[in-house]
Amino acid sequence: MSKRGQTPRRGDGEGISHPTTVSPSSFITPYTPLSTDADEASTSLKANEAIKVQLGAQIDGLGTIVCDTLLVQSEQNKGVEISGREADLMLATYYANELLLRLMIPPGLLASGSEEDKKKASAEKSPSQTKITQLLEKLVKSYDCNLVEGTTSWLFERNEIEGKKKIVLAPSDGSKGEGSPELGEVWGVEIGVSLGTGKVKTLDYRPTLHRRTTITYQLKRPSSRQTLSEIVKKFGTFPFSLRQLDDERAAKVGVVECVRANVLRQYEVVVDKDMAPVARLLTTIALTRNGLVRLSAPPALDVSKCQTEKKITDEEIVKILQQPVARSTGAKAKNKKKKKKPAKKTVEEDDEESSSDD
Repeated sequence: MSKRGQTPRRGDGEGISHPTTVSPSSFITPYTPLSTDADEASTSLKANEAIKVQLGAQIDGLGTIVCDTLLVQSEQNKGVEISGREADLMLATYYANELLLRLMIPPGLLASGSEEDKKKASAEKSPSQTKITQLLEKLVKSYDCNLVEGTTSWLFERNEIEGKKKIVLAPSDGSKGEGSPELGEVWGVEIGVSLGTGKVKTLDYRPTLHRRTTITYQLKRPSSRQTLSEIVKKFGTFPFSLRQLDDERAAKVGVVECVRANVLRQYEVVVDKDMAPVARLLTTIALTRNGLVRLSAPPALDVSKCQTEKKITDEEIVKILQQPVARSTGAKAKNKKKKKKPAKKTVEEDDEESSSDD
């Protein structure tokens, strides 16, 4: 996906909504080092390291992105149960993600009971972003972990993965979220958990992940115009890595003026301030009348392989985690099958009547 000739053009109606990235343990933002930057390209992964793998695809400008956290296995620990702080991190992240997904569901959407009960449930307000952060912080602290500050979930729109609404967890520097999830919307829901304090810092690394903005500007340098033209044709307004451009070295030069003129936005390389291990999950969801649908999601964690003495004890959180994310639609399929049987019986009766007439 990251080499030339493998990136579908935007005009084809399908393509990449996020490059495939592999981020080391303490890295928070997607990491995509260039082969022409020798020091970064030589980055190696270690056994038991928590790495984040992220990628995305789009059809007709409707994008989905998914991120999963994996523990690097060695020949010695393949298939071995996860224990210690690694288990705490994986469990905290998994359950925090499940809790956040349930908090994304509009009130009353899955309500049962009488019509009066449903109306009462629908009249309730969505949890505030402060409440969401408080619940998640309480959950991850059960495993002696912390939320990564500023972790943001975005409303997805056509050709836009950072829409008008957003939910910011553990906000810092005065940042705050806007809006609540509603029926019919698509969201990119992200959770970040750290074994450290959750505070972040920016590394002095070359930013290689970029995204085109809606700002127009008459670029002066021919190399800048050529680079931007390739970006527009291949990626539209979706994120891309400089690795994906035809000439990596020329791209490093061509994006400089584009970033300076705000034609491109560059994503800085952000890591845990304590360089502690970080886990991230990102799920693209749709909110339908039957509940929450995971359009692209990391596979569920096998919690039976994670051994720790820590557990979630807060009754409010446990109750929310027990709630379904969608309404069961299995009954409809069964009813359809039941309706077909009488029709078959009628055909058999008709055959008997025809034979008796003969």
